[in-house]
Formats: sequence, C-alpha cells, structure tokens
Amino acid sequence: MGAILAMERETFDVVDHSDNTIGTASRKEVHDQGLLHRSAHLLIFNSKGDILLQRRSESKDSFPGRWDSSVSGHVDSGESYDECIVRETWEEIGLELSKVPEKLFKIAACEETAQEFCWVYREFSGGPFSPNSEEVSDLAWFAKEEVARLVCEEPQVFSPSFCLAWKRFSLLQEF
Repeated sequence: MGAILAMERETFDVVDHSDNTIGTASRKEVHDQGLLHRSAHLLIFNSKGDILLQRRSESKDSFPGRWDSSVSGHVDSGESYDECIVRETWEEIGLELSKVPEKLFKIAACEETAQEFCWVYREFSGGPFSPNSEEVSDLAWFAKEEVARLVCEEPQVFSPSFCLAWKRFSLLQEF
C-alpha cells in the first residue's frame, strides 16, 4: 500500500516530442496515459570491463524481476537528467557519486522506454554497493560478451529499455 501511495505522489514533467516540458503529471497518469516523460540510466563497469546489472525488485510496477541497467529511474518534475542519475544511484544502489557520470547518448521516447526520453551514462566503480531492497532484488557483474549474447538470445530476462540501451551502447564499443 505504501508503494502505491508513493507512486501517486511522484510527479514528473510531461514533455513534447522535442523533450520540452509542457506540463506535469503523476507517475500513474504518465504511465496510464502513455505521456512522454524522462528517465536516466547508468551503466557501471569494473576494472575488468564487466558491467553491474540490477535485478528489479518483484514489487516494481513494470518489469519486476528482470535485469536492468546498473541504475535506472525517472526524472522528477523540475529535476535535470544529471541531478536524477546522481540521486537514483544513491537511492538504488547506495553509491555516492562525487560528480555527474560520463554522458553517453540520449534515446528518444519510444515503446521500449515506456515513452521516456532517456539519457544513458557510464561510470567506472567497484563499489561498495548497498542495494535498496524496495528497488533492487540483486546486483551482479556480467561480462559484456554474456550480456550481448543474452540480449540476442533471451531478451525477456531484461527490461526492454535496457535492451535498447545496450544495443546502442554496443554500437559505440568494440567487443
């Protein structure tokens, strides 16, 4: 019941097709009506080049139990993408960032992102991490090659937005 009340209190900026703010709405309204809004994702890599992925908590309203970016979250009303990713990193995995991570690319709002414009960032860190159990049920390191294989062969184990972000990221990288 508490999670439902919290979702109803969350307010996001509603944006147009150019990502300009045109209003605000609750999380529920944004998702129920398919309104364009914003999110941010962080891909964390360790010194071996492995990526940290989070398994979404079973209590999440979308894609519970699926693997996702190291950090992912909605941009709150009035908040910037950069402010969001720093806040979400602390809230979800307990990692305090001393600066905004490297901005990689922006994904336009689409079905895979649930109508979210999404900035994807990169950080290098070995932790320590302290996952919030309301958000994250597990954290695990994956070899990039394993993620690439799973995204192709078993995409249903990931959130659709992560699959899209990973495919875009892969185009920038050499494996």
